[in-house]
Amino acid sequence: MPDTQVLLRVDNLVKHFPVLRGVFQRVVGQVRAVDGISFTINRGETFGLVGESGCGKTTAGRTILQLYKPTSGKVFFGDTDLTTLSHEAMRRMRRQMQMIFQDPYASLNPRMTVREIIAEPLELHGITKGDATDEKVRQLLSTVRLSPDFAARYPHEFSGGQRQRIGVARALSLNPDLIVCDEPISALDVSIQAQVINLLEDLQEDLGLTYLFIAHDLSMVRHISKRVAVMYLGIIVELADVKELYLHPLHPYTQALLSAVPVPDPVIEATRQRMILEGDVPSPVNPPSGCRFRTRCPIAKPLCAESQPEFREVSPGHWAACHLI
Repeated sequence: MPDTQVLLRVDNLVKHFPVLRGVFQRVVGQVRAVDGISFTINRGETFGLVGESGCGKTTAGRTILQLYKPTSGKVFFGDTDLTTLSHEAMRRMRRQMQMIFQDPYASLNPRMTVREIIAEPLELHGITKGDATDEKVRQLLSTVRLSPDFAARYPHEFSGGQRQRIGVARALSLNPDLIVCDEPISALDVSIQAQVINLLEDLQEDLGLTYLFIAHDLSMVRHISKRVAVMYLGIIVELADVKELYLHPLHPYTQALLSAVPVPDPVIEATRQRMILEGDVPSPVNPPSGCRFRTRCPIAKPLCAESQPEFREVSPGHWAACHLI
């Protein structure tokens, strides 16, 4: 059983990007990509973060790792507040947290060999040199189920699934505690997706890893995650244990997302009631007043436009932000 000690705590994290206009690049607005999210991830847990494209999932992951400096809020890794660290202190801290990127075709340098790609973090942090580095690279390739003989090849010689395994090997090279998986399978064929997910699960069991798993594929998140948070337009609208969320979704947006997931049984699929959302996602530059989902919500009331619903614990471990729950 994994230790339930909290490894990562995110407190009211905000990341706004300025909208610039004109010759003098005046700030005329803010893109509210992440607008006050809070959650914890326990050591050894897989925490799913889901939502449709543009909701702020990837920005949240990169801001947690301080690849983007947050506008406000706190990110605690253990007892350390990452937002207060100097550049050098954050560089040392990065050994404990790594990222697997979405696009295996863009995240590997085409001019570097596989050996150079995986060895780069080892050499930057001064962990190994020379023959020890070569041996470590061979071990990492074997760990992600690739031949150690691939070390001399270049990324263009591999399939998408193999490239993503190389990305996983690079992320594992520093023995991190936390890995942010930013939609690591969305660019892969369905048959390859299951292999990569199984690899991630095996690595977690063998190495005691903790994952923040960002995705829009709800069925895959259900398979791999222990708890799931649902994002919409920069905020978290629901958070619960994975079984509780899928069996008893409370927020209308979560209900709409789950109603769109196909069921393999044609009899059940024929009797299911689909919840169709109308309209487009509002702009994060100018989100709606009150509840951000109200412009597309089928049960919205006048109250929803007046005040933003509190993100509250409706039942033990099940949080939601809706006036009508």
